[in-house]
Amino acid sequence: MSRHTAFRYCLDPTVEQQRALARHAGAARFAFNQSLRVVKTALAQRGTDSAHHVPWTGFDLINSFNAWKKTEAAGRILAVDSDGVAQIQTTGLAWRTQVCQQVFEESAVDCGRALAAFADSRTGKRKGPRVGFPHFKRKNASQSSFRLRNRQRNGGQAAIRVGDVTPRSVTLPGIGTIRVREDTRRLRRLVVKGRAKILHATVMFRAERWWISLTAQAADLHPTHRHPPRALHDQGSWVGIDLGLSTFAVAASAAGTEVARVERSPRPLGAGLRQQRRLAKSLSRKQKGSERHRVAAARLARHHHRIANIRSHFLHQVANMLVKTHDQLVIEDLNVRGMLSNRRLARAIGDAGWATFARLLSYKQAWRGGALLTADRWYPSSKRCSACGDVNAVLTLADRVFSCSCGFHTDRDHNAAVNLAAWPSVQQDFSRSPDPRAGGRATNARRQEGADRHPLGFGETGLVDAGTDVHAATVA
Repeated sequence: MSRHTAFRYCLDPTVEQQRALARHAGAARFAFNQSLRVVKTALAQRGTDSAHHVPWTGFDLINSFNAWKKTEAAGRILAVDSDGVAQIQTTGLAWRTQVCQQVFEESAVDCGRALAAFADSRTGKRKGPRVGFPHFKRKNASQSSFRLRNRQRNGGQAAIRVGDVTPRSVTLPGIGTIRVREDTRRLRRLVVKGRAKILHATVMFRAERWWISLTAQAADLHPTHRHPPRALHDQGSWVGIDLGLSTFAVAASAAGTEVARVERSPRPLGAGLRQQRRLAKSLSRKQKGSERHRVAAARLARHHHRIANIRSHFLHQVANMLVKTHDQLVIEDLNVRGMLSNRRLARAIGDAGWATFARLLSYKQAWRGGALLTADRWYPSSKRCSACGDVNAVLTLADRVFSCSCGFHTDRDHNAAVNLAAWPSVQQDFSRSPDPRAGGRATNARRQEGADRHPLGFGETGLVDAGTDVHAATVA
């Protein structure tokens, strides 16, 4: 078993089960907030006492919460007898036995992961946007969740079972058997044949419905569904995939043969924008806290959920079509975050889901034993002529037909896909260039202290004006 996959189903709980699910979600929120509160208190005490221990990892937070939930600080229940004498009947969280104890542990682990992400982002170990310090979770949040592990006693049944009572059911520890709306036959067959093992279950409340995501550790795909291995000397034919807005994807080989073309994506956000505005205006006219405000918010949430499902379904279809027919793919490293700064195209770019499509291609191709390369961000796939190799620097986004001085004319997206397919053979030339505009990244560049934090404001004294710029040339 070497791959992890998830199966997501929509639950159909009864009224009592909905209360139990909400109780577990509230317990998860409470445990996360309490773990974070312990960390903040320890950090404040460490300011005065440097030797004070700060629980930071998930293991430390679990031990801290388990020790706290049995003390009087967590709460106590007093019982008064007939003589009027009050005695302590219960010490600690009185409702801790009403939920599965795994909810507390998993929430503490989540808090530890959030703290680790914050620390790694500050030290530079974590790539991507900066991660801030964790915040407390709100009680009335529209999205809540909790996670349960699949424990199995020696010789006993697993804690999380699918199809145990009826084919469309799932059994969770501390909650019981809940009906499922979809068919669970695929997961049940994998578990029965020993080709999959359920690790944990995440129950979520989204768009006024309860959902469950079962994470399983499954075996590799059957050899008939995997790409045949290639010899070491056999490089094969790479297929480049160019993504766009007018045409979602164009796939072509280095020889110039177009193998696939997806004309338009469904663009669910743009198609449902009129309805979204109507629902948002209806929500803004309702009084907060009222029943009608809750109903209007639920309608808007279901609309957003439907848009996300349409986009996800389309991206999965295109990704499956490509990875099933080609074992060597090349995609481009798009700066989606930078493109979203264009206010004219931000909505269309976000609606296309390019980053999600690249992530789907990555793990789907790995499951089937194929290869996936990512071309350098500065590789001019659109401006480079696939016939002679010259770069057309004056090519604009409005030019949909690529024209070269050598007389070569073709579709812009097709030309970019052919250049991406040829990337494995030309990547050596572009990786040596120190100039980003010439096709490479600038490495080992010296950066002044605090240059990436905020730009120089109006009226502030610069390094040159103050005479503290160590990079400025010395004036004789």
